[in-house]
Amino acid sequence: MTTKIESRVTTNETVIEVAKVNKWFGDFHVLKDVSLSVKKGERIVICGPSGSGKSTLIRCINHLEEHQEGRITVNGTVLDENLKNITNVRREVGMVFQQFNLFPHMTILDNLCFAPVWARNMPRKEAEDTAVMYLERVGIAEQRDKYPGQLSGGQQQRVAIARSLCMNPSVMLFDEPTSALDPEMIKEVLDVMVELASSGMTMICVTHEMSFARLVADRVIFMDGGEIVEENTPDKFFDNPQIDRTQKFLSQILAH
Repeated sequence: MTTKIESRVTTNETVIEVAKVNKWFGDFHVLKDVSLSVKKGERIVICGPSGSGKSTLIRCINHLEEHQEGRITVNGTVLDENLKNITNVRREVGMVFQQFNLFPHMTILDNLCFAPVWARNMPRKEAEDTAVMYLERVGIAEQRDKYPGQLSGGQQQRVAIARSLCMNPSVMLFDEPTSALDPEMIKEVLDVMVELASSGMTMICVTHEMSFARLVADRVIFMDGGEIVEENTPDKFFDNPQIDRTQKFLSQILAH
């Protein structure tokens, strides 16, 4: 990963709008008036210390966590208590977690076919063809008949990415997708994410992989204490951070 990927933002179309969102876990105020607008094709990397609210923010974007105040809109659909709206948003938003969340009793192919068949009523043959296409895209089509437990962590995470792509999402969310991997497996997952970025996928990635952020991001966002503290282009964010808290975080994480 050496060459900066050019921006694929070609429109002012807003895909995600987060407006003054607040979220509490009991007495803990985890998101504080967070606002964020994401354009179609934009790639955003969110970083920050543990407990800063970054994972909670992206989990709110597909209603895995419920925000108490503010407004979240995805492709024009407001995320509220309306189950139809929640379902519509989740069809548009793919999510890749720290843990792979694959069904251990199903083959890789069955894992990928499950949601398209049951959630989108896709014929099994079409679902299989789609699954194989995305397994080829992430470079592990030869593993289609194996079970998750037979694959390495890096391979399982690539399966998880392919599974999300099978739903043909307009947005992909990544919640520290390499944090559970051994160091030698991180690159194979990041390579898949770089390829996705190159294709023009709208992406929000929570990650500490700063080389990935430099290469892929249109914007890097730093969160701390439940707030967006600083955001900028990668070059300006890394080379000339404006806030002391950002400078301290970068000096710590880039030293490793």
